[in-house]
Amino acid sequence: MTHDKALLSFQSALQSALQPGLQQVIQYSPMTQHLIHLEPSSSESLQSQIRRKMVESILVGSFPPGTKLPSSRKLADQLKVSRNTVLSVYQKLIEEGYIVTRERSGVFVTDNLVQGRVEVAKLPEVQVEYQQKAKYKFKSRVSSTKSTSCPSNWNSYSFPFIDGKFDVSLYPIKQWREATAKASSTQEIYHWSRQQGNGDDPMLIDEIRSKILPRRGIQASSDEILITSGAQQALHLITQLFVDNKVVVGVEEPGFPEMRELLNYQGARLVHQPIDQQGLVVDDALNQCDIVYTTPSHQTPTSITMSMERRQALLNKANEKDFLIIEDDFEFESNFLGKPHPALKSLDKGHRVIYVSCLSKVLAPGVQIAFIVADSEIINELTKLRKLLVRNPPLNNQRAVAYFLSLGYYDAYMMHLHKVFYDRWLTLREALNTYLPNCIDTGPIQGGTAYWITGPKQLDGEYLREKAAELGILIEPVKRYFASTHYPENCFRMGITSIANDKIQLGVSMLAQLIHQLTAEYEEKLTNAKGRLLSQAMLADLLPNARLECQMVYGVPCTIDLRKDGSMYGETGGMDSEVDTGRWWIENGMFYRQWNLWGYSEVKGFYVIMDGDEMKWFDENYCFVRKLELKGHVPD
Repeated sequence: MTHDKALLSFQSALQSALQPGLQQVIQYSPMTQHLIHLEPSSSESLQSQIRRKMVESILVGSFPPGTKLPSSRKLADQLKVSRNTVLSVYQKLIEEGYIVTRERSGVFVTDNLVQGRVEVAKLPEVQVEYQQKAKYKFKSRVSSTKSTSCPSNWNSYSFPFIDGKFDVSLYPIKQWREATAKASSTQEIYHWSRQQGNGDDPMLIDEIRSKILPRRGIQASSDEILITSGAQQALHLITQLFVDNKVVVGVEEPGFPEMRELLNYQGARLVHQPIDQQGLVVDDALNQCDIVYTTPSHQTPTSITMSMERRQALLNKANEKDFLIIEDDFEFESNFLGKPHPALKSLDKGHRVIYVSCLSKVLAPGVQIAFIVADSEIINELTKLRKLLVRNPPLNNQRAVAYFLSLGYYDAYMMHLHKVFYDRWLTLREALNTYLPNCIDTGPIQGGTAYWITGPKQLDGEYLREKAAELGILIEPVKRYFASTHYPENCFRMGITSIANDKIQLGVSMLAQLIHQLTAEYEEKLTNAKGRLLSQAMLADLLPNARLECQMVYGVPCTIDLRKDGSMYGETGGMDSEVDTGRWWIENGMFYRQWNLWGYSEVKGFYVIMDGDEMKWFDENYCFVRKLELKGHVPD
């Protein structure tokens, strides 16, 4: 029967049920027009809104069983919609069993809705002998820090430099809908709804095995992969399986706070291992460990990438001292400089690495799909443990993700996301290099979605965060990343996942001004700086053909040549070196420069103080900007 025919048939039935000759008065709730409030601006159709609100009213008892509902014409008049819209809603509710038609009487809420429910009003009174609330005898071992990354309304701030929160415009809505539609076809529903046991979707397992893992150099069979509801569940399962109060676990310091809490909950004895410019320090402190947890791709929270030498040293130490490694590879996709290092798992010849990763950080909050790669024996035990908690993540979700991968949408999405984040990462790097050039000291980084900032020694990071928030700038505190109560109070993090590219420069500029204001009394000023202020004549004598060297914000050197003809050449060292040209001149006792690309091509003037071979630049407000070294002269 077509929709139009069905509608006409239903309309005829209603008319028959409401024959005017019976002189019946329709009894219905006078609150109908208030209970059903329509939103004309909503993307949801009027028919869907009416159906949803009527179902809600029936289920909560606003329309009790047996209640007669208004005629389609009267309800349409009240709601100011077409009668056909109401007829369609009534027909749908009849098909679903919420309402029934009674011949010559009208439309009523069905009587059998209460079947199987406890009738609260008819419960016998229970004589309570003790009125005191029970004292729960449990011991809480979760001592999560009160410090959070950001307020809940972070997206209402103008400059949200918060990592892990996302610009919703990046979500691949159209592609995800198509993948979900394919997973929800009749044939697919029959397939995944009949699947028995604790197994994961074989299609998703195969997509991960054949498409995602090879990017990390990992080869794995289907029985070496387990799907989890997010990376945190993966880590929880692993700690449940391997960790108790007799196990010693090495963790990064600073490091991922949620993993530290999981380990504390299990009663593990922790070895807090420091980080240097190559990643987790590998030394004799790890000799006592049974397990080492690490985030080698982009260390949490510093974004430092573990070097190949350090990776091999860690694997050698694991083999020598017989411990396991948990590799949390959550951010391997955001490598921007050079080729990403292979995963520890791909280098592991001793079967000691348990690998954890997830889908892209932007997809993860909504989809919650992650995976563990380990020996089949471990996967088998983790599967049994997972069964006690949730069996497996919903199979319809798994199949939707499988289609998202198989249709090539994930690869296309990752290429788009990589470009967006890379542009933001470069913009933030350039803004920091321009406005806060001396506030980065974590060493070379190759990517990630956040920068670790070290401000002046006297800076109170928590106070800075509060004052910055008043200006609409959100930065992340670092206290929660440290197990020790002794942490660098002048540090904070700035992320790129939640802020539009065109807001980054202004946000950093405003933050830099605030930092200068808060530390003004401690900063070296032009008036009290150690060294000699260079006059116009001294600048003219020293600078032509001078070669200068300074540190860029990402931990690599930059050489600047000031040529006699007024041209300027700059080149960075390290991986993926960059080159720029510009011009320089001397005016009113100040050195001026303008790059073609760097520093947003802004004209900047500096007073110059020489202290031995060290050159200090101060801006027009006599505030310190950066240090450079005089490295001789440009060869003729």
